[in-house]
Amino acid sequence: MHPSLSWLGHTLNLGQRTHVMGILNVTPDSFSDGGRYLEEEKAVAHGIKMAVDGADIIDVGGESTRPFSKKISVDEEVDRVIPVIEALSGQISIPISIDTYKAAVAREAIKAGAVIINDISALRFDPDMVSVAADSEVPLVLMHMKGTPENMQENPVYSDVIAEIVGFLNSASEAAVKAGVKEEMIILDPGIGFGKTLNHNLQIIRGLNRFLEAGRPIMLGVSNKAFLGQILDAGPHQRDVGTMAAIACAVINGANIVRVHNVKKAADTVRVADAIKRGYI
Repeated sequence: MHPSLSWLGHTLNLGQRTHVMGILNVTPDSFSDGGRYLEEEKAVAHGIKMAVDGADIIDVGGESTRPFSKKISVDEEVDRVIPVIEALSGQISIPISIDTYKAAVAREAIKAGAVIINDISALRFDPDMVSVAADSEVPLVLMHMKGTPENMQENPVYSDVIAEIVGFLNSASEAAVKAGVKEEMIILDPGIGFGKTLNHNLQIIRGLNRFLEAGRPIMLGVSNKAFLGQILDAGPHQRDVGTMAAIACAVINGANIVRVHNVKKAADTVRVADAIKRGYI
């Protein structure tokens, strides 16, 4: 399943092993590392370090989408991410992803060297995003979120959390394909922590096989998230061990890509979990 994803000189062999996406937040207010990489020089250095540490993709984002976060303008987001993407794309060979739901930002990011679009709104927040994805012929990550970052954690309720998310992602995929995105370029993300309770998140990780039935690669972002803090009674900077436990479970249950802050630990965790799941190569 998902033997490989090939485009623009890049190949991700998703059928052979689980891939690691390193998170590069060029923001002052992200929940886990806000402000740490706001300066271009620090952001680029961190991106290079993640590539050295074993990242398969670097995901650059300029706007925090943590619960209750506020939106920023296109210009501000472009000013944050474009210099970092330009500098990084000249220094690393792995693909760079742009984490945005704004078409104008995605368009500029692709001109600057990004080759994946990671849209947390699954094309809902900006009607122009789908044409940017179709025209650029790059992989498109579609993520499920209930509501918006401002209100998603205000008492999220589902009758069947997995069935509803699967239905949402299937509809989003069909809309993208109708608008010209190639079917094989779509990656699905169930959206851990985006309008979900602790138990919803656990159900999703436990039931990942139901997402795989759609035949598309699955990306999962569990890194340092609040549900781990609830289980461990730990702040965002004390969740590394919990994150690695959740990543191992995600790999065993079929995740193709895991999105993480600590690439070095995650790459080791993934290597061991993959060896248990697939056999040591």
